[in-house]
Amino acid sequence: MSSLGKTVSGQWPAVGKVARTLLLLIAVNCALITLSACGFTPLYGHAGGGEQGTVPDRFDTVSIGNIPDASGQYLRNALIDRFYSNGRPAEARYRLDFRPIAETTSGLDITKSSTTTRSQIRLTTTMTMTEIATGRTVMTRSLVAINSFDVLQSQYDTRVSEESVRNNALDDLARQVETQLALYFKHGGLPEKE
Repeated sequence: MSSLGKTVSGQWPAVGKVARTLLLLIAVNCALITLSACGFTPLYGHAGGGEQGTVPDRFDTVSIGNIPDASGQYLRNALIDRFYSNGRPAEARYRLDFRPIAETTSGLDITKSSTTTRSQIRLTTTMTMTEIATGRTVMTRSLVAINSFDVLQSQYDTRVSEESVRNNALDDLARQVETQLALYFKHGGLPEKE
């Protein structure tokens, strides 16, 4: 029994190689036309030669403040690696500050004997970007990263796993910061509404 041109085995009838290639080209062209019609512009590319440069160039205008504790130092170093490809800025226009990173660990998988076999780490902080010249807050965002790890019989293996997961969560926070700043700069650096 066939429906809509399918054969008894449920396969489409053989279509020539040229016809398949033509259909693929048509589909790709339709997708490109649709994408260009929606006003899509790349986040990290040139959007028409504005005087302020590309988004990665604008990261050099941000000074990153110190963040307390070892997790804060790790996050700050990750942001420095992401933002400053040509060294730290000589004259920054913005200052990026963070509240101390709050970490909570909770058991996810608890056995009948009340032992935990899987735990979750949740890191939260708030970033604030201030325009240095005016002291005006131009952006405030809450950031959250959640990750989990196995609690193993060996305490050493569990600590190594926990530290790796914590670092992955901090890298996720750094990606979130980079995305928030990229969107801010892409949209012309408009200050937040009060």
